[in-house]
Amino acid sequence: MAESMLILRMCSIMLVLGFSEAKMEIITSKQDVLLGENAMLLCKAGGEGDITWQIDGEDVEGDQVEKVDETSSKLFIRDAKLEDAGLYTCLCEFDTGDRDHTFQTIFVYERPSFGETLAYHEFLEGQDVVITCMVTGKPEVEVNWERDHEKLQSEAGRITRLKDNSLQINNINRKDHGTYTCEAKIKDRPIFEKLDISISINVPPTAKIHEEVKKVTAGPETNVSLSCLVEGVPQPNIIWTVPESSDESRYKYNSDKSELIISSVVRSDYGEYICTAKNKISESSAMIMLDVSEHPVAVLSQKKMELEPGQTLSVSCNVSGHPMPALQWVRKTNNDHLLTVDTGGGRVRMEDGYVLVVDNVTPSDGGLYSCMAISPAGNASTDFSLQTWPGKASQVSGTPGPTSVHFTLGASLVDGGSPITHFTLQWKTGRENNWQERVIQSTDPLVITDLNPYTTYSVRFAPQNHLGQGGFSEELTVRTQGIRGEPDSPVLVASVGKVEGNMFSIPLTQLDNGGAPIIHYTVRYRVNKVDEDWREKDLPSNSTVINLHDLQYKSDYHMEVRAVNPYGSSSPVKLNFSVPQPVAKMNKGGMGKGAVAGIVIAIFLALLIAVDATCCYTNRCGMLMFLAVKLFGQKVPGMKTVEEGDGTSNGDLKLNGLGIPRDTIPKLQTQNGEKNGLQAEVTCDKAPLTKFEKTSPNGDPATEA
Repeated sequence: MAESMLILRMCSIMLVLGFSEAKMEIITSKQDVLLGENAMLLCKAGGEGDITWQIDGEDVEGDQVEKVDETSSKLFIRDAKLEDAGLYTCLCEFDTGDRDHTFQTIFVYERPSFGETLAYHEFLEGQDVVITCMVTGKPEVEVNWERDHEKLQSEAGRITRLKDNSLQINNINRKDHGTYTCEAKIKDRPIFEKLDISISINVPPTAKIHEEVKKVTAGPETNVSLSCLVEGVPQPNIIWTVPESSDESRYKYNSDKSELIISSVVRSDYGEYICTAKNKISESSAMIMLDVSEHPVAVLSQKKMELEPGQTLSVSCNVSGHPMPALQWVRKTNNDHLLTVDTGGGRVRMEDGYVLVVDNVTPSDGGLYSCMAISPAGNASTDFSLQTWPGKASQVSGTPGPTSVHFTLGASLVDGGSPITHFTLQWKTGRENNWQERVIQSTDPLVITDLNPYTTYSVRFAPQNHLGQGGFSEELTVRTQGIRGEPDSPVLVASVGKVEGNMFSIPLTQLDNGGAPIIHYTVRYRVNKVDEDWREKDLPSNSTVINLHDLQYKSDYHMEVRAVNPYGSSSPVKLNFSVPQPVAKMNKGGMGKGAVAGIVIAIFLALLIAVDATCCYTNRCGMLMFLAVKLFGQKVPGMKTVEEGDGTSNGDLKLNGLGIPRDTIPKLQTQNGEKNGLQAEVTCDKAPLTKFEKTSPNGDPATEA
């Protein structure tokens, strides 16, 4: 308030003195000056004149003021004191006779301090507590409390602020724990300090177990979990007290031991389990009773037997548990029904209360049998597998085509307890004594192909599993149809189609050719869009696989395949497939194909240059020699030309010591012959090097030379 009145009074004085509107400025690095610091005010008048300073209306002189030049002046505050605070005015009487002024308020403060205020407190839940904040500082200091960066709100009767700025919390609880902030701020100035005060609430421990009794059944796969709910601050330590008969080597605890897990529970784990929670305040305990019964167990003498039809099966099953379970043998059927095995004297029976016996094993006996142990503590079972040969197919019919017979099964095959893997197909005509046969995979169509039209055949088939072949079905007499024309549609199995990169492949099978040989297969395909054009290709009649290349990545395709014979084409078989986005790959050496090709080209060029250089310097031929002649003319470095001669003046050419007049052609022998005792010397100096080097009109290089 006093400072405001001072500013108003100074403004009134300046108006009376006739000061004009301020055009000057005072520059200072800070308006708030810490007690004991130095500060400087720079006054810039904006023109030449006489500059003076005032503090709260009183002139300032001496070494506190320093003239910079005719347009500016400095005022120094050294070792700032509280009384240095006030209104600083810079006045200037310009050489033109005008006067102007500007002012700046300077505040001097002593930084807030918290003295010996404690930054950590521990309280017991339920107490009434006081959190102190002792603050010093000048001028007047205001104190505020925060929690979690927000202003602390008072709660009537529980959280209040005392006159000495301390914080009082009545009936403190664990929700009150955390960090409280005491803020000390110089009144009306943006100068403050904060102190974080941590509050910890201690809570006596409690231990609780919701169940008084826990019932479990012992067994190697049975685990039991005992949970103890513990609370308290600081976090209590947990100690378990267990029965002496229990084996602690099978115990597992979680990280804070609030959960005890006993694996493979046995009868000796029965008893009282006590959980004790303890911290520095006190301790608490809770108890649970573990009631253990023994789960039935069934153990077979063997898990699987492979027998031939006609042999006898005998397998035993031992059961245990508390109380002692009852034993029962059951047969598992394909539709998951259970058929109880009699204890009487039938072919399939139970003897001595635990032995399963099957006399004269047949294919229908194959499959799973289960030994069951039944008691009030629960049920247990274990499966036994009897495997034998598959049975003979029944209710079989055959549908003939011009060149094929398709078998149809009216009843499920008896697999003998092991999956069917193959079928043996047999056929013969009335004039033949021996059967012809072919073995196919169980996943292939059950069809005999490549028969003759207008022919009567006897046909049959037999299933196989990994143990052996079952009996053949009853013989069927069928007559193949006459040639009807178009072949059947080819067979494509989508599940075996493969996509590799941008190539698609799928096996191709033809069941019936319509009574005439297949000429070819027509394959057409396109991206699965209406406006896309079809791509078409023909495959030979003996094709067994379709391969499509150069497909578009990340595209869906539609394909149609027809079989064509002399009478026409089949209905199309249709298939959809997709080509995914490729995954970028590097070759094993870490280089792409371009890099490998570049290296190969570089090696080839290096070898070419090496061979050409050898030719140039040994036989004076090759591309380098040609370039040298073109660049330097006949005066090739390192060579003696005709013009230079060897010191003679008549210009005759010397060849191996023989004088040869100009414009004559020496007669040279071939490389392997001699004449007059001389070996002819042949070079490639004048041999045509490229197709661009011309020869003489008569075609004789020696003439041009």
